[in-house]
Amino acid sequence: MTLFQLACTFFYIGLFTIGGGVVALTLMQQTIVARGLITQEQFYNMVAISESTPGPLGTNMATYIGYNLYGISGGIIATLAEVLPSVIIILIIAQFLKKFNENQIVKGTLKFLRPVTTGLILVPAVQIFIFTLVNKPENYNDLLTLAGWKNLFNWPSLAAYSVFAFLLFKFKLHPIVLILLGALFGIIFL
Repeated sequence: MTLFQLACTFFYIGLFTIGGGVVALTLMQQTIVARGLITQEQFYNMVAISESTPGPLGTNMATYIGYNLYGISGGIIATLAEVLPSVIIILIIAQFLKKFNENQIVKGTLKFLRPVTTGLILVPAVQIFIFTLVNKPENYNDLLTLAGWKNLFNWPSLAAYSVFAFLLFKFKLHPIVLILLGALFGIIFL
């Protein structure tokens, strides 16, 4: 993939990800991982890092992937290409804001896009959950045994997930604290 193709890819991702960066994950995965530019594991590691850094997720991912492939120039170009469609759309909408607000077609379209966007956000969340907590069995016949079921889950990660979810919901711990605890857990146990 050339630098121009990288820019076109991220322009495409930015143009068709209505709903923000989390929605962009599915499209990024389909375009970047499917083309073999990065592995599935690299993608999920990039998601984890992008989630824990300040800024929009889609923009952070574009920067990280561009940098990973082409260095600083790749990071800059991928980032600009990813945000450019949003800037263009916002400028167009600003020109016609009042008409857009009162237009029944726009209202209907936005009403339709809400559940679609929710689904697009749910897909990468479930994929990350499975990738992180479930071990792919070498032989699916092993699942017929107790030992196979014991090896199916990444038990340390599942335990950490349960503890962090409890801390988040019970004590309303700030997400930054949970991110730091997760990083510490990963350094020590994984």
